[in-house]
Amino acid sequence: MADNGSFQEFLATAVDAATKAGEIIREGFYQTKHVEHKGQLAMKFMYDKAVKIINVDGLLEVDLVTETDKACEDLVFNHLKQHYPSHKFIGEETTAACGTSELTDEPTWIVDPLDGTTNFVHGFPFVCVSIGLTIGKVPTVGVVYNPIMNELFTGVLGKGAFLNGTPIRVSSQTELVKSLLATEAGTKRDKLTVDTSTNRINSLLFKVRSLRMSGSCALNLCGIACGRLDLFYELGYGGPWDVAAGVLIVKEAGGLVYDPTNIQNLLKPEVHSYVDHFKVFHFAIRFGKEFNITAPQVAASNPSLKDAFVKALQQSE
Repeated sequence: MADNGSFQEFLATAVDAATKAGEIIREGFYQTKHVEHKGQLAMKFMYDKAVKIINVDGLLEVDLVTETDKACEDLVFNHLKQHYPSHKFIGEETTAACGTSELTDEPTWIVDPLDGTTNFVHGFPFVCVSIGLTIGKVPTVGVVYNPIMNELFTGVLGKGAFLNGTPIRVSSQTELVKSLLATEAGTKRDKLTVDTSTNRINSLLFKVRSLRMSGSCALNLCGIACGRLDLFYELGYGGPWDVAAGVLIVKEAGGLVYDPTNIQNLLKPEVHSYVDHFKVFHFAIRFGKEFNITAPQVAASNPSLKDAFVKALQQSE
């Protein structure tokens, strides 16, 4: 094992890092925030002095980042690197600035230092630190910590999933019409994306009990894992940092995580730029295929609901 660590040692280190980052989030949650847009960060990286907010097909103007995001990522990475200097590291904020996030077979820590930044800015308590470890590109350790609600979700490959130390399981719901669905609006605001998203939601609302948008992909996955939510999908989330921890926690809680996309829809000319941006051709082979954390779309449910959910998603296209 790399750096002579066991899975349980990796988990303990990740929990320690998440707890420390959570203290920063909790402290900043009730204070005035300095907010930037990730487009600004990318431009500052490329040009050093850029200050103009940019908009690429409506993608960046609502994609926020705060000083707390950056402080938490620095803290988490420094903590992990002290223990595992030979490991690889992928973080949301460094990727937003530098544009690099290659996932290899090496032990890799994938971190979203503050998932739910818009919630954080508005004082809405669905925020968390998400820390995932992949080995051979397989999610192995997952930690998701919401310091405002004091909820710590953890999972280790083959060892189960837990909320504040108590084992959790996905829901036992078997009927789609009685299911609680979660999704997100994403950060793109061009008309095609918004119309496609709202049309899909309109279709699904006739088939489920109700809909929630928490503003955090990681916490949505944890909601599936502990049975609060029955169904979740998101198309076009930020990157592997949004799912690396939550996917493992769902699976260890007895749930399924799969790719919800339709390759025929992705091949339409009007969405080529979306496909090119995320390079997803080789991931989206069919509805409901095995999920890959580098793909930009995800669906999760308990095993009983998967077939009906996949069919509903297909019909919503």
